[in-house]
Formats: sequence, C-alpha cells, structure tokens
Amino acid sequence: MKLTGFIGVALALMVSGCVTTTDSRFAREADRDKALENYVKLATAYIGQGNLGRAEHHLDRALEIDGNYAPALAAEGLVYSSDGEQELAERSFRKALSEDSGYTRGRTYYGAFLYSQRRFEEARDQFSMASRDTEYEDRGSVFFNLGMTEERLGNLQEAEDAFRRAVELTRGEPRSLLSLSRVLVEQRDYSGASRYYSRLQSVISGSTRHSHSPESLLIGVKIARHFGDQDQEASMAMMLKNEFPESVEYQQYKVLIANER
Repeated sequence: MKLTGFIGVALALMVSGCVTTTDSRFAREADRDKALENYVKLATAYIGQGNLGRAEHHLDRALEIDGNYAPALAAEGLVYSSDGEQELAERSFRKALSEDSGYTRGRTYYGAFLYSQRRFEEARDQFSMASRDTEYEDRGSVFFNLGMTEERLGNLQEAEDAFRRAVELTRGEPRSLLSLSRVLVEQRDYSGASRYYSRLQSVISGSTRHSHSPESLLIGVKIARHFGDQDQEASMAMMLKNEFPESVEYQQYKVLIANER
C-alpha cells in the first residue's frame, strides 16, 4: 500500500498537470453519470407512486445535465402518457430510442404505449425487438407482453410460443401460466391447458400473495367441462358466482351453460 502511494506521488510530480486534469475529468464524468442514473431512478419511483410532479422535477434535472439521455427521455414519455399527452409521449419514446436503440427498457415502455393506443402491430414489433436482448433482466415480462399482443392480433400460435417462453423465464409466474392456459383453451388444446392450469392452481394454493381471478375461474370451468369433471366445474362455478357475481366472466359462464341446455 505504501509503495503504491509513493509511485503515485512520484508520477504526480513528474506530470502533475496532466494527471490532475485527467483524474478530475474522470471524477466529473463518474459523478455526472451517477447523478443521471439517480435522477431517473427517483423519477421512475415517483411515476410508480403516481406522483408525476415530483417525477417531472427529477427528469428535468437529468435532462439539464444531458438532454439526450435515453433513460430520462423514456421516463419522460411515461409522464406525458400518464398526463394524456400522447403526441408528446410518443415523441419522447422515439427520441430515446433514436439516441440509444439498445435501450431495451425504453423499447418496452414504447411497446406498452403503442399497445395502450391499440396499435398492436407496432407494439408487437417493439416487443419482438426487445425480446432479442438476452441480457435484459426482465425478459420474461417482454415475452408476456409479446404474447398479449400476438393474441390481440389473432396470432394464437405465436401467442402460445411467447407465453411458453414467459413461463420458462419467470419459472411459472401466475399471469404467464394463466395466459398460456387461456390461449391453449382457445386452440382447443385442453390437455396442454390442463397441465399449465394445474401448475397455476398449485401456485395459488401454496401462496398468500396469489388468488383466483374471475378469468382464472372461468378458464378452470371450461377445462373441467371439457373433461367432464363435474365436481371441479361446480366448485369453480360456485367460487365465480360467490366472489365475482358482477364480473364479465360470470355473465359469460351463465351464457355458456344456457347455450348448452
């Protein structure tokens, strides 16, 4: 440790101006990058809380430092979208991706924005590109969103493929298991749907965080009806009636049984 310090002092004496300037520049750049990152993290947290004013304040600070910083521009798009400023939101998303086409989180934001605008083909393209980033930490959600978009476009096989990847990457996240079960039912692959639905039920029964939704109960009813499991169907139907009597799914169930009488 002492030897290293001595060498550092000797070099500083030999080229003091150059070394001092370089160290200072690196320190400033590191501080600048950290400040940008922290401002965007704070803004994103405030967006999640619905506090758009505070989010905007931190994004303004980030963009004062670097007006082309892709994460700040993408987060700005979320704020504009939440405020109903859809043209400004799209402009921010597109600018973020033009500044950094490899910013996958920004691409997923843009895809979700396009989905909310019912521009499903464009959303599908964004999610498809995002799914190719094998280093992205939330890739399972990208495939889930891709599956939802393909399903909206009526591409059930492509939706199934995407949901399967989502299930694999998330190790059986409930929403992915449910969506895959739903798409398999839509394709009349009841055996496949039953396997994934059984996994979903295991997750629900073993967790205090997850519970049945009207959709999951209706899917369960359809699978049970297909296999003639009257006890299972009756149990699911009773839960649907008692817990979600005003739901669209319960109305669909009543139509289903009325049509078969």
